[in-house]
Amino acid sequence: MLLSTSLVLLSYAQAPPAQTPAPQTPAAGAQQPPAAGRGQGRGRATQGSPASQKPPQTTTPQTYPADLVQRGQGAFSANCAFCHGRDTMGGETGPDLTRSVLVAEDVRGDKITPVIRNGRIDKGMPPLPALPDSDVAAIVAFIHDSKDKADSLEGNRRTVEVADLQTGNAQAGQQYFNGPGGCAKCHSATGDLAGLAGRLQGLQLFQRMLYPAGRGRGTSAATPVATIKLPSGQTVSGKVAYRDEFLIAITDAAGYYRSWPTSQVTVTINDPLAAHAAQLGKYTNDDMHNVLAYLQTLK
Repeated sequence: MLLSTSLVLLSYAQAPPAQTPAPQTPAAGAQQPPAAGRGQGRGRATQGSPASQKPPQTTTPQTYPADLVQRGQGAFSANCAFCHGRDTMGGETGPDLTRSVLVAEDVRGDKITPVIRNGRIDKGMPPLPALPDSDVAAIVAFIHDSKDKADSLEGNRRTVEVADLQTGNAQAGQQYFNGPGGCAKCHSATGDLAGLAGRLQGLQLFQRMLYPAGRGRGTSAATPVATIKLPSGQTVSGKVAYRDEFLIAITDAAGYYRSWPTSQVTVTINDPLAAHAAQLGKYTNDDMHNVLAYLQTLK
C-alpha cells in the first residue's frame, strides 16, 4: 500500500460549503481591528465523526483521460497537497475532498474551479488566480478520479496499517536526508532532531515529517512572517494574512490587518515551512519510507 495514499487518512473534516467570493481588497496600508469572536460559534452539530459516515454520492458520474489525471496529480501535489494530502483525502489543515459535497455535486469543474480561483481565505485556503486553466482542469480530473477510487473502497473508515510504515531503508533515507532531499540544510540529527524517535513514533512521526504545520498551527514557528519596506523607508512586520501577485497583507503585533499593493512596497517573506511544502511534490514513495526509517533511528 502506498503511504502517499494512506498517510492522511486519519484526518477527516467536514466538506467545505459552496463557493466563497474573493475578499474585498482593503485600502493600501489600511488598518482594521481584529474581529471579535472570529472563528467562534461557527461549528455545526453532527452525529458521529465524518469518517463514520458514508461519503456523498457523485451526482453526475464522469470520467477523464488517464494522461489528464496524471498531470492533475502533479499539479495537485504542487499546489494543494500540503493541506489536502497527496491523494486528496485530507491533511491536518485541509478537508478530505473525497467526502466533500461540493466535489460530489461538481460537474467538470463548475464548482471546484471557482474555489481554486477564489480560495477560502477565512479557512486558510489561498486563491490561485494565476494558475493556468490547463492545470486547473487537470486538478479537477485528479480530484474526481481520487473520489471514484475512494468510493470503491469497502467500508467507511480508512486506516493505516503499521506494517506499511516499516518498508523503508534507513541508510538510503540518511543519504536522501543529507543529499537530494536537502533536509540537512535546516535540520540536524544531533541538533533539533536528536531523540526525535523517542518523542514521536509511527504514523505520528510520519505526519510530522510531511505536514509539520499540523502541530504548529497558530504558532509563530509555523506561520510565514512578512517584512514590508514602505516607500518612506519604514519597515513593518507581521504574520502573512494574504498574499498574491498584487497584494500583500499582514496581521501586525497588535492584531491589526494591514495591506499594501505589492508594486508599492518591498516584501521579504520568512516561511520556515516552505521547504516542506515544496518537498511534497518531489518525494517518491520510496523516498518517504526511507527518510521515515532513518528518522526512526534517531533515539
